[in-house]
Amino acid sequence: MARARLRHLGIDIGTLPPGPHNAITDVAGVRVGFSTLIADVPHVVRTGVTAIWPRTDDPWTDAACAGAFSFNGNGEMTGLAWIAEQGLLAAPIAITNTFSVGTARDAICALAVRQQAPVPWLLPVAAETFDGWLSESETFPVTTDLVLAALEAATDGPVAEGNIGGGTGMICHEFKGGTGTASRVARVDGAAWTVGALVQANYGSRELLRVDGVPVGQSIGRDTVPSPRPRPAEAGSIIVVLATDAPLLPIQCQRLARRATAGLARVGGIGHNSSGDIFLAFATGNHVRQGEAISTLRMLAPEAMSSLFLAATEATEEAILNALTAAETMVGRQGRTAHAIPLDLLAQAMRGRPG
Repeated sequence: MARARLRHLGIDIGTLPPGPHNAITDVAGVRVGFSTLIADVPHVVRTGVTAIWPRTDDPWTDAACAGAFSFNGNGEMTGLAWIAEQGLLAAPIAITNTFSVGTARDAICALAVRQQAPVPWLLPVAAETFDGWLSESETFPVTTDLVLAALEAATDGPVAEGNIGGGTGMICHEFKGGTGTASRVARVDGAAWTVGALVQANYGSRELLRVDGVPVGQSIGRDTVPSPRPRPAEAGSIIVVLATDAPLLPIQCQRLARRATAGLARVGGIGHNSSGDIFLAFATGNHVRQGEAISTLRMLAPEAMSSLFLAATEATEEAILNALTAAETMVGRQGRTAHAIPLDLLAQAMRGRPG
């Protein structure tokens, strides 16, 4: 059965409608790019870089409000101390493997210099999850040029998923995981606001996996589809980036980032001790331009935030599931195999769901 997104399998989850691409790029101005590196010599490498640009116009000087949340902190996302301090994001984001997060961070700075960005310094956001079970990450295969290629390849429109970019070598709920995205449109007093999610999913144990509340991980046991790694199978992490076009202040972005936890929980993530579950949310509905002494900002009413919370929850949930259904079986170092979740068995497990 060909790999497909969750909705293409006839499995619609949640209550809010998705945007036109059901992707983080449904937020106007957001672009996503990838570089993927798969090689068997001189080293077995299954890795890459995912790049996210928050804005198309003036990305270095027109800051978006931003906030972050660490559900479990065995991971890394650079730049968070400055975001916590001032609540602004004015640079692209990169996601890669654990051993390459420094390279990704430095490459963003190099691109700013190359483009002669009118900023004196940068503390950019680069995040990671560990792909060392399938990839010889200790050989440091991600180069500055690979990161720059992902940044320069970024486009709007549909977003590729599964074994691509930073998600290339990742494992999720003991199936092949990786990159996934989704979006939701929330309506507040007649206005429509989009929330998009992009995840790099590399976490979780098989028996906890749920799709729309159905315990499919228990239905597709290890005797049917072997686990790619020995216990504890829950080792791993997830990065979630949320984007919205709503006019939010930094503290509201922090609140939105926390709601990725609810989407993760719906799929079966509980924040295991060894997991790095770090979430970032940015909002493009306000503009804070460098050099302006005063910025005029709008703020969504606190009572209206619940609709965005639901959108963030549902988009995160579906983005993780899209990563699973899009990912293909991968053989990596030492012949280790991460099997894709069998879509026919998933459909079979879902037939008995209520409603």
